Amino acid sequence: MTAFDLDQLRHGYAELSEARLHYVEAGEGPLVVLLHGFPEFWYGWRFQIPALAAAGFRVVAPDLRGYNTSSKPRGVAAYDLDRLALDVRDLIRERGARTARLAGHDWGAAVAWSVAMNHPEVVERLAILNVPHPRRFLHAVRRPRQLARSWYMVFFQLPWVPELTVRAGRWRFFRVWGLGSAARPGAFTAQDIERYVEAWSQPGAATATINYYRAVLRQSPRRAEERIRVVRAPTLVIWGERDRYLGRELADPDPADVPNLERVVRLPDASHWVQHDAPERVSRLLIDFFAA
Repeated sequence: MTAFDLDQLRHGYAELSEARLHYVEAGEGPLVVLLHGFPEFWYGWRFQIPALAAAGFRVVAPDLRGYNTSSKPRGVAAYDLDRLALDVRDLIRERGARTARLAGHDWGAAVAWSVAMNHPEVVERLAILNVPHPRRFLHAVRRPRQLARSWYMVFFQLPWVPELTVRAGRWRFFRVWGLGSAARPGAFTAQDIERYVEAWSQPGAATATINYYRAVLRQSPRRAEERIRVVRAPTLVIWGERDRYLGRELADPDPADVPNLERVVRLPDASHWVQHDAPERVSRLLIDFFAA
């Protein structure tokens, strides 16, 4: 289990209609796009990028808008899921492809669901890591147990206090409450944490990334339900069952919402940070699924 040599990656910026996204790229072949979650950046896929590239794919892992060195549009509305999904659709086209195999973790998975629902023409195959289908989550978050797990979503609605909280103690909130919940000892090394701190410290990043949560809770439940469409792409769900934030019962989407679900793979010893806790297993699952 080794990470890649950073010098082997190709860095670039994609100039899209609303945002300028930094990305890293490796390999040649069919396009795979990897979408990171909160509070990560492209580096969250540091184990999967070289594995997928070695397996014959061209891998693009962007920093989503608001993260690391990607642009940070002002205002909560700029982080609406529809706009985030458009970024991904446009990134696929900007990289010279008509379609891509798409994988997302955490917020990246929420965006990936949205891309598959709203822009199905660009998604060949869809892999979801530790985020439920939107309808499953909407129903679950109304229950006390999941609402308690999701307390931070409510906290992030406050003005300026969340930003002060996450920056305090050299980003202790992200380091300890967030990444610190990984199940594998050493999943995040001291060197890894330094790279995360550098990304979190980019001007405007704290507010931009928290705005993802502000934007999603500002829509009414009725509007959220109206946005849900059937996902037709062949779909793989990978779920670390020691997830502190999401109940394991949320892994399985309704067959009516995802009629081409191929597998739900549960990893009992992995946490929410499943691709860090079980990097080789996740890489193998993605390679086999995307090569099918």
